Amino acid sequence: MDSLKEEQKNWNYPDPKTTNSKERRWQRAFEILPGLLTWTTLVGMFVFSFLAPIWVALFIIVYDIYWLHRTIYIATYSILAYRKMGRWNKVNWLTRLENVNNIEKLKDKIKEEIRLTREELRKKGLKFKTKKEFKKIVVERENFLKRLEEDSKNKDNFLNWRDIYQVVMLPTAGESADTIKPAIASIEKSEYPNDRIIILLALEEREPKEDRDKKVKILKNKFGDKFYDFIVTVHKVAEGEMKCKASNTTYAGKRLKEYLEDKKISLENVVLSNFDCDTQIHPQYLAALSYEYVVSPDRLRKAYQPLPMYHNNLWDTIAPVRIVVTGSSFWHMVESMRPDHMVTFSSHSEPFKTIVDLNYWPVNVISEDSVIYWKGYDYFSGDYKVQPIYLPVSLDAVLSDNYKGTIVNQYRQKRRWAYGIENLAMLVRAFKNNKKISIFKKLKYTLTMLEGHHSWATAPFILALLGWLPLIFGGDAFNESVLAHNLPTFTRFLMSLALIGLVVSMFLSFLIMPPRPKRYSRKKYFAMLFQWVLAPFIAPFLGAAPAVDAQTRLMLGKYFGSFWVTPKNKKK
Repeated sequence: MDSLKEEQKNWNYPDPKTTNSKERRWQRAFEILPGLLTWTTLVGMFVFSFLAPIWVALFIIVYDIYWLHRTIYIATYSILAYRKMGRWNKVNWLTRLENVNNIEKLKDKIKEEIRLTREELRKKGLKFKTKKEFKKIVVERENFLKRLEEDSKNKDNFLNWRDIYQVVMLPTAGESADTIKPAIASIEKSEYPNDRIIILLALEEREPKEDRDKKVKILKNKFGDKFYDFIVTVHKVAEGEMKCKASNTTYAGKRLKEYLEDKKISLENVVLSNFDCDTQIHPQYLAALSYEYVVSPDRLRKAYQPLPMYHNNLWDTIAPVRIVVTGSSFWHMVESMRPDHMVTFSSHSEPFKTIVDLNYWPVNVISEDSVIYWKGYDYFSGDYKVQPIYLPVSLDAVLSDNYKGTIVNQYRQKRRWAYGIENLAMLVRAFKNNKKISIFKKLKYTLTMLEGHHSWATAPFILALLGWLPLIFGGDAFNESVLAHNLPTFTRFLMSLALIGLVVSMFLSFLIMPPRPKRYSRKKYFAMLFQWVLAPFIAPFLGAAPAVDAQTRLMLGKYFGSFWVTPKNKKK
């Protein structure tokens, strides 16, 4: 144990801007690899359609079968995640949190709830919908009772939930008070005690002082006395730092540590939520988060991830953006059903002691949300994971003053997300130096990241174009073959089957959609339905193209010099 602590004390995560020549070669090799594979695939589609059309045709058939399997897989897990989110939504997490330190009493309470609900179910004359709701309650309670049986084995190591402080950090680089107010208001209205919540507003010094002071004044006047405390930090970009979210959060984190030590609050009793400044939380999120943290025996070896939904202005933004952000929400729902593959994204939470042990965020990377997970994975030598919190947090979808501006901003946001492939080179270098992580795990996570970003950049182009290229470039000999005559029919049949995924997405999008604002008539629902016709056309241009762009920039060493902040516009 002492040797492990000593190793961790001397631990450092690889620096992407290393000047060590050997490490720099490793860094550049794996910065180049994703873009090289992507461009080899895209160019190879055309070259091999001319040189080897038969083999390309066979590849198309195999790829379409793979894509059909992937579509069914995503549709299935989307439905399972939706149902699980529904069960979590029915739980009064604060009540369970309040009783968790007397777990036997909590078990008895839930058993009584099950008994009473079953009695209600036996009554005659109940409507079908009422019966369905009661049955859902019984299933949820029974599942939770099973969980309590498992949790009770560790009850001697439970923390006292009243000692837990939830710090919500809201980094901002110019967003207005009107953008941030709804986020803080959602925290104030949450069902977790406000006297155990600290707001940490992380500002940037480069924002004009007059605007900054005005924003702080407005927010402090409205919320300053609503919480345990309302802390404000102002970060100035130092030498060696980028103008990025990570350098701001690191500065704010260090000031938070000083604050907690001054208040004599144990770092282990603090959970830090690093949220986008427009994130509106579910009323039960902080209570559910506290419950997971209090009962977990390995609480310091976990990150905690809610389900991000871009719902704040979903009705206001344009159809292509709605498709993009809804697809993103579904993907994170799918990932939550396989936590071994899950990586922190956008708004998430971590034990603050773990953040301090990891030496905060790197100050020279763009993708601060995922890199903190990979730092934890390396620091704990693979014994680190993401714990899903099956409750939604709502963020702003991209919306500009005009249609063109919205499309451009959506492209730029998607490109910034895709730039998360910058993690690959750092992760490979970390794996190279960490002998305690198995070869299997190293290969698994390296290939999973590589495959995910490669599919992101190429799959829409392959599905849209590759089926036709052998027929166009294959020549007369190929076009007269049986394979050529049957290829369009076979691929059309497989892609028709794959439409099941689109149908499931359409159906679920209406189930998770926020209520229709009164300013829109019911006719807006038709727009929400027929927007899905655009999905096959949007995927290449607002999905794959930004990923190709990001990988190409990294491959050529044309790095982003700063973090692009998505403009936060709302319809008046």
